[in-house]
Amino acid sequence: MTGGVVHDVLDPDSERGRVYHCLVGRPRARVPELADGAGLDEDTVLAVLRDLADEGVAVAFDTAGTTDDRDHAWEALPPGRVVEAVLHSDAVRQATARRAGAELERLYRFARRDAGTYGALEVVEDVAQVLAASRRLQLAARHQVRVIDVPPYSGSSAFYLDQEVLQRQRMAAGVVYRSIYHGCAFDDPVAGPNMARMIEAGEQARTLDEPPLKLALGDDDLAIVTLAADGRPGVVSLLIRPSSLLRALAAVFETLWRLAVPASVSAVDLQIDDRDRRILTLMASGATDDAIARRLGLGRRTVVRRVSALLAQLGATTRFQAGVQAARRGWL
Repeated sequence: MTGGVVHDVLDPDSERGRVYHCLVGRPRARVPELADGAGLDEDTVLAVLRDLADEGVAVAFDTAGTTDDRDHAWEALPPGRVVEAVLHSDAVRQATARRAGAELERLYRFARRDAGTYGALEVVEDVAQVLAASRRLQLAARHQVRVIDVPPYSGSSAFYLDQEVLQRQRMAAGVVYRSIYHGCAFDDPVAGPNMARMIEAGEQARTLDEPPLKLALGDDDLAIVTLAADGRPGVVSLLIRPSSLLRALAAVFETLWRLAVPASVSAVDLQIDDRDRRILTLMASGATDDAIARRLGLGRRTVVRRVSALLAQLGATTRFQAGVQAARRGWL
């Protein structure tokens, strides 16, 4: 089972996701029934089913005494196993990102031995120069600014307030901000409130337990990587201009973005009670609201209300996505 297809299966807007969701609710279904339920033509559904069978996500049963896949009955792999496969795939991707961060660290040390410059890379140690470069990066961005923010959070309240003013101006001009925060950012007395205000202002934010580096990307024109200084207190920053290294850093960001959990102001409360945990477990298995209500002895309205609240809290649009996000947060 490969990660790309598995993630696609959990996306209700993809062809694989539509077919798999139909399979979950229709045991031993055939191609015409699935085509009708997924809103796809039979040839497309059959091709998707063969892909899912190759990935171990679906199984065909020969109930008509024929080798033609069109005549087979199809069954879905249990959603819980699909979610576990997603989590395993994400762990592999995160390990790959960590290795990329380690390679960048080695590159930094090499650049330091070469008088502070190496091709498209420039080493900057003066804090004022780093802040000025960050401001230029944001002012020059035409489309998006991507940020990975990790502790220590050494900026003063004044620094964060100045950054908020600049960010609000750039977002008002149409620049999209996407930020990945360390999971502990909510607990920081300065960074936490700043994060909440920016999310309310329209920033797209996600959290990750241990991002491997501190990074800012302005479109595909400039990257700033901040690292701990070698053998002394403080930090140094690497300014990286268009190059294969900058493209690699952009790819690292996008990989981590897919791994990260959508953040919201409500995410400050990272705990749920036993009832919601049981609801999430049943949601991840594909149970309907009616089935959850019967299983837990709850009223249907209560279940509908809690499911809606949990989806919003997790930043998920489907029950499967909610199961993945809840598992990443350690709720299941």
